[in-house]
Amino acid sequence: MSLPFPSDAWVKALMVEINKSAAYAEAAKNWEGDFVFVVEPVDGQSQPAWLYMDLWHGQCREAALLADDTAKTPQFRLSAPLKTWKKVLLKQLDPLQGIMTGNLKLKGNMAMMLKNVKAAKELVECCTLVPTTFPT
Repeated sequence: MSLPFPSDAWVKALMVEINKSAAYAEAAKNWEGDFVFVVEPVDGQSQPAWLYMDLWHGQCREAALLADDTAKTPQFRLSAPLKTWKKVLLKQLDPLQGIMTGNLKLKGNMAMMLKNVKAAKELVECCTLVPTTFPT
């Protein structure tokens, strides 16, 4: 069963994938920090979607679609329009390349991100494992 992106069900399914991934657990064993994926509004939407993940030493302790941008204050925010997220989730755009080219906008400690490239890649790999339906 495919889950709509972005949605609470989708990010909770991502948490399951993260927590069963031995590759992510190993790559992110030293990672401490929470994340929000910001999906910028598309036609028919009045506000962005905020997908929150509390990532801690190779596990995801919490995941949720946030009601608004003030619900959490994450260490990292990764923002992009839906069409860019779709490319990332379909493995058509490497997220680090997306950050370097400005297609994805990162707020947070870039040095920490660059020291944990393998963890970021494994996180995206977990994202690609969630059966996903995109709005048209």
